[in-house]
Amino acid sequence: MHDLYKIRAASEPVMEYVEASREKAPRLHEQYETYRLDEEAAAKIRYYSDRILVVVFSAEWCPDCHRNVPILALLNREAGLEVRVFGHLMRDTEDDERRWMIPPSPPEVDDFDVVKIPHIAVLDMKGEVVGEIIENPPRGKSLEQALLNIFES
Repeated sequence: MHDLYKIRAASEPVMEYVEASREKAPRLHEQYETYRLDEEAAAKIRYYSDRILVVVFSAEWCPDCHRNVPILALLNREAGLEVRVFGHLMRDTEDDERRWMIPPSPPEVDDFDVVKIPHIAVLDMKGEVVGEIIENPPRGKSLEQALLNIFES
C-alpha cells in the first residue's frame, strides 16, 4: 500500500509537468495541444475521478511519454482525474544493477518497481495499486479506454 499524502508531496501535478516540459520536450506539449480525447470515455472517467489517483513516471527524452502523459493532462483538465507525475527520470548507465539514477530520478521508482516508462499506476484512495499501464495502452485501445477498463474492473 502506498501513502497518498507522501505521493502527492513528492510528485507534481500533471499540468505543471506538461507546462514545465514545454521547452525541453516540445513534442510532449504539441501532443497536449493537438490530441482529441475520446469524449465518451472521458465522460465515464469523470465518474471515477474522486476515487482514483493516477501516478505516472516520465522523462522528457521518452517518446512514449510524449504520447501518453499529455493525454493524462487532458483527462485531468476535462474529467477532473487527479494525475501526479514523478518526472525527469534518467537511466543509470554506470551501474548494471540499477536501471534509474537516483537522483535525479525519484526514489519512488523502486517503490513502484518501474522498469519501463511511462509507468502509469492507478491507485484507489487506500493507496492500493488497482492497475497499471506500462509504456502504451494495449493495441487497439486508446489510453482513455485502457484507464476506463481498469476503473471499471
